[in-house]
Amino acid sequence: MKSAVVHGPGDLRIDERPEPVAGQGQVLLAMEWGGICGSDISYWKNGASGTAVLKHPLVLGHEVAGRIAGIGAGVSGLTVGQPVTVHPAELVGDGRLPERLAGRTNLYPRVRYFGSAAFDPHTDGGFSEYRVVRADQIRPLPEGVDTERGALAEPLAVAMHAVHRAGDLRGKTVLVNGSGSIGSLVVAAAKHRGAGTIIASDISATSLTVARAMGADETVDVSGDATLPQDVELVFEASGSPAALGSVLRATARGGALVQVGSLPGTAVSAALGDLVTREITWIGSYRFAEEIDEALSAMRDGLDVSPIISHRFDLDRAAEALAIAADPASGSGKVMLRLGGAER
Repeated sequence: MKSAVVHGPGDLRIDERPEPVAGQGQVLLAMEWGGICGSDISYWKNGASGTAVLKHPLVLGHEVAGRIAGIGAGVSGLTVGQPVTVHPAELVGDGRLPERLAGRTNLYPRVRYFGSAAFDPHTDGGFSEYRVVRADQIRPLPEGVDTERGALAEPLAVAMHAVHRAGDLRGKTVLVNGSGSIGSLVVAAAKHRGAGTIIASDISATSLTVARAMGADETVDVSGDATLPQDVELVFEASGSPAALGSVLRATARGGALVQVGSLPGTAVSAALGDLVTREITWIGSYRFAEEIDEALSAMRDGLDVSPIISHRFDLDRAAEALAIAADPASGSGKVMLRLGGAER
């Protein structure tokens, strides 16, 4: 079977690997769609993502969906041909968490994640024609949600988790700084959870157009002289740019809250943080998700449309080209999708 495998910085190959077979408690998926994420780009460009460093070839991809092609022993409740997506996290160990972290499985200290080099051996992702998956990681797609949109349940779950971290949004004015794929999905999740007015900001006019399509009421292009609005009670920082932190904190109202969903660097950075103290802002971290993938699928079933964030589609054989488009700010790309197997063309 064909797989998109990163061998080192700038070295992405379409390798032939043996087709897997579902074992005890496992399901064989015929993969159909995958979405390219920032971590996929980082492994391809840098040979690392955060603190996870590539030591061996790695199949990329954790935003994936397909159809069940085989069912291993001991698995019930699933059928061959059923369209599904995958919760890409697998806890390593007994899965126990202290009471204060009950239910927050995303904070468990040892997690294998699809398409991650955090462990050695690495955990291959789903950018391949087939993938064996633990049955408890399978999430059936609701009626009316195809596998292309189902592949985006994972990033929508990241957005849903960030919105959960913010508490009750009903009727509130919300600012989302950074309107890339995650930021635009935060816009959609906030709208879904009853936010009042949603303002989206970015340096890309294309990204702001997508944010409007996802539910933003107002947009601010900060590539020029425009500045962020002031005194916003609830702000989501989705750009992951340390340089943006000063202006984002200044935009947050006194006594307001800032949810950090954009991934910040793991190294020392320079940022203006004084307003965090003087304005008594609550700064909330948001990391991956726990079980919000189920809520994401329910929201899609109920009409939340994630398709506006999709800008490009490529066949698996063109994965290197797809990564290059996704990594190039000048391309104007949103979410770049890979057609992995049997999806309709």
